[in-house]
Amino acid sequence: MSRPTRAPGRLARYGFGTAEGDGGARAADLLGPDGLRLWRPEEQEPADERAGELLAALSRAADPDLALRQLHRIVEAERRTTDGSAESPLLAELYADPGLRRRLIAVLGASSALGDHLVAHPEHCAALRTAPDGLAPIAEGRLEPTDGGNPVATLRSAYRLALLRIAAADLTGGRGLEQTMAALSALADATLAAAYEIAVTELADGTERPRLAVVAMGKCGGGELNYVSDVDVIFVAAEDADLSAATLVATRLISICGLVAWPVDAALRPEGSRGPLVRTIASHLAYYRRWARTWEFQALLKARPAAGDLPLAQEWIDQLAPLVWRAAERPEAVEDVRAMRRRIIDHIPPKELEREIKRGPGGLRDIEFAVQLLQLVHGRGDETLREPGTIPALRALVAGGYVGRADGEALLRGYRFLRSVEHRLQLQGLRRTHTVPTEPGALRWLAAALGFTATPGRSAVESFRAEWVTHATEVRRLHAKLLYRPLLESVARVPADGLRLTPEAARHRLEILGFADPAGALRHLQALTGGVSRTAAIQRTLLPVLLSEFADAPEPDRGLLNYRKVSDKLGSTPWYLRLLRDGGPVARRLARVLSLSRYVADLLARDPEALRLLAEENELAPRSRDVLREGFLAAAARHTDPVEATSAVRALRRRELVRVACADVLCRAGSLAPTPTRPDGANRPAPGLSDITQVGTALADVTDATLAAALRAAQASQPAPEGLRFAVIGMGRLGGYESNYLSDADVLFVYDPPAGASESAASAAAHAIAEELRRLLGVPAPDPPLGVDADLRPEGRQGPLVRSLAAYAAYYARWSRVWEAQALLRARFVCGDAGLGAEFEAMIDPVRYPADGLTREQVVEIRRIKARVETERLPRGADPATHTKLGRGGLADVEWAVQLVQLRHAGANPALRGTRTLDALAAAERAGLVDPADAAEMAAGWSLAAQVRNALMLVRGRAGDQLPRHGVELAGVVRLLGRDDPGEFLDEYLRVGRRSRAATERVLNA
Repeated sequence: MSRPTRAPGRLARYGFGTAEGDGGARAADLLGPDGLRLWRPEEQEPADERAGELLAALSRAADPDLALRQLHRIVEAERRTTDGSAESPLLAELYADPGLRRRLIAVLGASSALGDHLVAHPEHCAALRTAPDGLAPIAEGRLEPTDGGNPVATLRSAYRLALLRIAAADLTGGRGLEQTMAALSALADATLAAAYEIAVTELADGTERPRLAVVAMGKCGGGELNYVSDVDVIFVAAEDADLSAATLVATRLISICGLVAWPVDAALRPEGSRGPLVRTIASHLAYYRRWARTWEFQALLKARPAAGDLPLAQEWIDQLAPLVWRAAERPEAVEDVRAMRRRIIDHIPPKELEREIKRGPGGLRDIEFAVQLLQLVHGRGDETLREPGTIPALRALVAGGYVGRADGEALLRGYRFLRSVEHRLQLQGLRRTHTVPTEPGALRWLAAALGFTATPGRSAVESFRAEWVTHATEVRRLHAKLLYRPLLESVARVPADGLRLTPEAARHRLEILGFADPAGALRHLQALTGGVSRTAAIQRTLLPVLLSEFADAPEPDRGLLNYRKVSDKLGSTPWYLRLLRDGGPVARRLARVLSLSRYVADLLARDPEALRLLAEENELAPRSRDVLREGFLAAAARHTDPVEATSAVRALRRRELVRVACADVLCRAGSLAPTPTRPDGANRPAPGLSDITQVGTALADVTDATLAAALRAAQASQPAPEGLRFAVIGMGRLGGYESNYLSDADVLFVYDPPAGASESAASAAAHAIAEELRRLLGVPAPDPPLGVDADLRPEGRQGPLVRSLAAYAAYYARWSRVWEAQALLRARFVCGDAGLGAEFEAMIDPVRYPADGLTREQVVEIRRIKARVETERLPRGADPATHTKLGRGGLADVEWAVQLVQLRHAGANPALRGTRTLDALAAAERAGLVDPADAAEMAAGWSLAAQVRNALMLVRGRAGDQLPRHGVELAGVVRLLGRDDPGEFLDEYLRVGRRSRAATERVLNA
């Protein structure tokens, strides 16, 4: 017979020839008169309408060429057993049964292994027929009973038929992913049960049937088995008397399943492959109580009765459950799970790492480990999370508020996509694989099997790759977010009873935690967690951890009250609780600042959105002077009304105060301490109580920026002669970069009239600007006020508020007293006209740094004034030993001594010319003017007093200089400073103060 004409062009339109690379020539042979007789080569068209429908069905297969080859082989096998000239019975059925046609061709185009099976057993195609009622064949994993023959061979055949039905339903959309996984798991159960019965019947005559349970583990236990996988099991015997026979049954079961379907893996049992194959319940309990590691409890999350003695299996699971749900309380548990995930990745060959959809980064294991760790930690108190399957467990985590809705949906989408890819890869050859191929033809098949099609400008493979990368990237991100969530360790440390916030349990826990008013605290808890809303669910997750944090503070009740105030203001915002749950250490940081600092709590009550700062390390580092100034000036410039402009500036100041205060409170909080980085990536310490000079500088920079922006607004609203120069000079702690949280701004106002202008007009204009500046910053507002104090000006309150540069020069030349020269040691330009500020500093230099130092009378005068200040300004009833400002060895003692050295020697020694106390003290030591031992004692005394003073303000929320000798305020200060024992700290403070006082007296009397 002559060879038929090829028709590659038309057949290529059906998708034939793509895999073969022959343009459809091979397909023409298989479809032509010598093949399936579906194609007429001369006319280049289907043989008839029925053939056209079948060709159309073949074109929709994942691999039309593969489907055609397999169908041809099956028909050829039929013809060998029948009259080859007659019409193929299978083709006739395919013409008549569209459902069968769709299901069979889908299987043939997606699975060469199942195609081979059908070639060997063409009669099994009948398993895919449409039922008389029009429904598809049942594909729920049932084993159809068959008669006679070798039981193992019979089981193998029944298994393949059930698998064929499941694959057909999966490939044609008759079953979704979850239904397919459930059906495969049910098929595994049925196969295990059948193998179990075969093994029991093979026991020697007279052997009593043992009580043996087969517990499914891993994917099978979770009801999420894939097409080709080891089936993980654990064998459990009831009593020691059952062990011998049970071991025989278990061994034979493993052998049968290996011949029928897949390997049975019992390596998850105690001691793994080195341990006995079968143990009793008592033996299991003894092992898990004493020896089991975290990963073994993690594996038990998926335990499920599968075959054999099912009540015994459930009894085993029930008895181990308390151990499973306490496993996360081990100190190392959370890190164990994380380390196990890292080890799995480390063992992947490098060339497969990016193609591994199961074990690789962004793969299925990332999702499973994140979900299982959250189950172990939170499932102790929430039984709704005790689901063996990944998808049901993830849904429960979302419903319970442990995972955000968006994150949960992203993980579900990623899991479904990756499992679908895994199913298609395994179904092709019925072999265990989790690696995306690199060969172009295999990639085209995979993309087609998953339903991807070419679009303009993008092939099906490119579409598949793009979606894969999208899911893998998102899964990798969420895995890191959930698995390494710092809150997990905190929740794991809370006893299981503390996670169940029932009223009685909560009241008992509050008493144990040291709340002074458990009933009041319980009302706060009920207000926060009452109802069935998602907000209440998330609060129930957070509060056990937060209560433990509050309990570490001297006043737990205050911390909880402050937390409720913030939650009441922000509870309905979508980001607040999500930030606390997912935002790293935010929840514990918030608990610390709310329980230890009334100052921060008050600021957050006014600006609760500022707590976002707690989420980012770099947000807890002070802004530079230039950045602050530019930001504050820009905020003021956006408003034409001076009050509105200043309100915007004060709101920025409040946010910066929150930033610095939070960093201060957290700097000694161990793992909660912020670790900001420089722009170049180098680590740097956060400003905190441990470095009081950084706090003072940060607060002074905020005040400088506030004054600069307010001055701009004041000048814009007050008419002034053209060319009038105006400057603000910082004095006191502001000038020395030693501001505290509640410091006023000590300043001097100076102006310089333009040439030819009226002195009175210039003075009036400058006075109006200064008054407007003070008014704007003192307007009642929810933001902390900034007092502007000009009392250090010449003649004090009796003198004019503003003076010209010439008037200052005249006054200091004629009337200046030694205490005024001492006050000028801290004077520096803050804002306004920089040139005028520099001129003012140059003008006062001879006054504050006298060339010849001080006369004996001036030294005596300074000592006399200091003694009077100690006597008159120390508050009545104050304890001079613990008063941080005016007490013995405190701030004033050291500052007076250092300033006396500056007045006496800075004229001749320029190194002493600085406004900062500790810098000037260090310069005096280097110059040999202060003994190094005395300098060290003075620096220690000043630093500790400054730290305590700031801590007092943070704890109290108001100004105060007196360190109490007992009580919650002392305890709060001690905790803020990172100490443990208030008594020991008080002794240290007194000791440092005595030594500092002795050193300052030696310097003052030198």
